[in-house]
Amino acid sequence: MSEQFNDNNIERDFTQGQQGPQEQKKEKKAKKVREKKPMTVGKKWAALVAMALVFGLIAGGTMFGVNEAGNRLAGNSGSSDKVGQTQTTGSNSDSSSSDESSEGTVAEVAKNAMPSVVTISTMSVEEMRSFFGGTQQYEVQGAGTGVIVGENDTELLIATNNHVVEGATSLSVGFIDEESVEGEVKGTDVNNDLAVVAVKLSDIPEDTMNQIKIATVGDSDDLQLGDQVVAIGNALGYGQSVTSGYVSALDRDLTLTDQSGTTINSTGLIQTDAAINEGNSGGALLNMKGELIGINEAKSSSTSTGATVDNIGFAIPIDKAEDSLQQLMNLKTREKVDASQASYLGIRGEDVSAEASELYGIPTGVVITEVVENGPADQAGVKKGDILTELDGRSISSMAQLQDVLQYYAAGETVDLVVQRSDNGEYQAQTLSITLGSADDAQNQ
Repeated sequence: MSEQFNDNNIERDFTQGQQGPQEQKKEKKAKKVREKKPMTVGKKWAALVAMALVFGLIAGGTMFGVNEAGNRLAGNSGSSDKVGQTQTTGSNSDSSSSDESSEGTVAEVAKNAMPSVVTISTMSVEEMRSFFGGTQQYEVQGAGTGVIVGENDTELLIATNNHVVEGATSLSVGFIDEESVEGEVKGTDVNNDLAVVAVKLSDIPEDTMNQIKIATVGDSDDLQLGDQVVAIGNALGYGQSVTSGYVSALDRDLTLTDQSGTTINSTGLIQTDAAINEGNSGGALLNMKGELIGINEAKSSSTSTGATVDNIGFAIPIDKAEDSLQQLMNLKTREKVDASQASYLGIRGEDVSAEASELYGIPTGVVITEVVENGPADQAGVKKGDILTELDGRSISSMAQLQDVLQYYAAGETVDLVVQRSDNGEYQAQTLSITLGSADDAQNQ
């Protein structure tokens, strides 16, 4: 795995020239003013349904979905990091240039969308209990699905779920022609369970480039109950699969639990009866125009009484995900620093779990339990009890994630920290500028 990460350089609108699908979409939305209805109790299922994120770990005995796909994305004269903005050319242009108002069959939708869906295979290290007592570290293989949503001058950009790539020490992306290329986690949004994976354009063979394309983004706000949808993903690891169903509900609020017991609070989800199973995480939910209207995330496993639940899956609406994905796509790539340049913050902390966050009404992140006197955090104004939620624009949900992110920042660099600080029981976000200290100096303290 090339040791790269992304710098925080967020620019929201940088695409110049001809109006693209997103601009057209915004004009469309401007013509209609819709008032969102308040959330009803019936839309909140967190206490009623035990949920599972739709992925697994191969080594752990469950299957992580791996979807193989891709089709041509070239032809733009300029770069574009806009979600779904780049248009296809060449041999695939005929299939992608059909009338936007026309709806196709499930087979047509799947055929046109497959080139924009990819596999994501990961390797991670997990600590497990040994048969003879104690713990031992194991290398664990996992896999998930992703959707090609953009490109810039040097990278192909792929949307997926954060839980698919979380903790990965390396990852690879597989395209429709079964070509596999090394990728990097460009950025993650833990709170919305989203991530963007980047693949260097220079690493992708020309033949593969001629077969992949960027997904066309639709408008999930236009969805209605009963609309037909198509889901694509490598369910149960059996290979690329296509399922079809209908929108069963909208604006679902759910508490989702992955195989390791990690809990994520997801809101505003699309519920569908299209079969979504382990392996579909990060895959595409499409309308019958072939447009991407959601990122598949979860399925229901059972009710609170243990009853089996069938045909209830959930996806993150693309209209909800788009802003987050845009920010992640615009992050600049960084390289992992040498050990001699390793940095530190000068804090000790503990994870704020989703359960604790919900129970006590505190933000998810890392609660600061100790601030090293005269250390970088102390000098920046960090206080005991603050909850660290961002570093240089990257969401932080755990100490492990914080330590991983710091590997890409050298001692002496100045970055922004976002902490949530309690003020009479109300948490307020504060942005603090911190100059990172040397890890060597920390060891000598």
